[in-house]
Amino acid sequence: MQIFRSARKNPSSFPIDFMSVRFRTLLSALVASFVAVGCSRDQSTLKIGEFASLTGKEAAFGQSSHKGTVLAIEDTNAAGGVLGKKITLISEDNQSRPGESATIAKKLITREKVIAILGEVASSRSMEAASVAQQFKIPMVSPASTNPKVTEIGDYIFRVCFIDPFQGTALAKFARQDLKAKRVAVLTSVSSAYSVGLGKYFKERFLADGGEIVLEPSYSEGDKDFKAQLTAIKATAPDAIFVPGYYTEAALICKQARDLGMTLPLFGGDGWEAPELLSLGGKAVEGTFYSTHYSSESPSEAVQTFVKKFKARWNGETPDAMAALGYDSALVLVDAIKRAGATDAAKIRDALATTKNLEGVTGKTTIDAKRNASKAAVVVEVRNGAFRFVKSVEP
Repeated sequence: MQIFRSARKNPSSFPIDFMSVRFRTLLSALVASFVAVGCSRDQSTLKIGEFASLTGKEAAFGQSSHKGTVLAIEDTNAAGGVLGKKITLISEDNQSRPGESATIAKKLITREKVIAILGEVASSRSMEAASVAQQFKIPMVSPASTNPKVTEIGDYIFRVCFIDPFQGTALAKFARQDLKAKRVAVLTSVSSAYSVGLGKYFKERFLADGGEIVLEPSYSEGDKDFKAQLTAIKATAPDAIFVPGYYTEAALICKQARDLGMTLPLFGGDGWEAPELLSLGGKAVEGTFYSTHYSSESPSEAVQTFVKKFKARWNGETPDAMAALGYDSALVLVDAIKRAGATDAAKIRDALATTKNLEGVTGKTTIDAKRNASKAAVVVEVRNGAFRFVKSVEP
């Protein structure tokens, strides 16, 4: 490049035969080699798209799932790739913002020409992208979106996690049997499909088991003051508070509940799963519980192997459930491409639909007729500033 710049500035500094013959010959050879390399790369790699909340208020989710996905792709490429080709992962950040995921999905499909898409954790944003993927008939696999409506969008949409009807049922059982709670308040985010859905399924099972919902106040994503709702809840004297939301608001709700002198248990779903729950909530989240998809404390060989590899790849960081599901989502997709024996979207879709007992970090994945995965849930307690395994709840 330096030679090209010099030649433009002072062409007379080069002999005329070099400029007229050698230079042109050299330039033609270089261009030809660049084109050949470019074509070779296009032919020897498979493009898979990923969208995640890498920044913004749910960045902990997106960063964790992304790291798990990256590790799975690197493991696959190190083992020789798939169909004789290496995988190129094209990742995009939706900034935790509504509307961004649909735009990203369209870009990945129409501009980048990806053969499949991985993402997202938040159900609302997965539904945005799923509508686009379904329209273009490109397979999409969500690592951790638990709202049933995600896969209901169409036959090209899959997930590798349990869904909220099961999670809500598991939490209702836990509240009645383990917390011994008879009267529970439910504090829901009305702007989150995940929160509304999980709250609904929890209430249905809790009431069926003889429990009582004493109050159902609500809030919106991004709210920071919950004292009015908590004061109203306190007046009803419940045994526990169920918060089916995300970690940012959950941590603040716990802090403000403790500030109001409320010592009762608070608990939630997998939306609480993030180290930031501890950093934001501090001592206020001690003794709280949530359900999730896996525990790094599990003695499972698959889990411990994953934890070791993840720590080595990401500077000693302990992988959470979103990282494990990010890894498994890529694993399931790669397995489907192998079994499809082709990069044709319809064939990959058909292979995804027939996934059965695929061993992963979060257990064995079998995709059912509605393109969901049946998985056990894990209940975790915040104890001494750490997440501690409590129990596993089977479907």
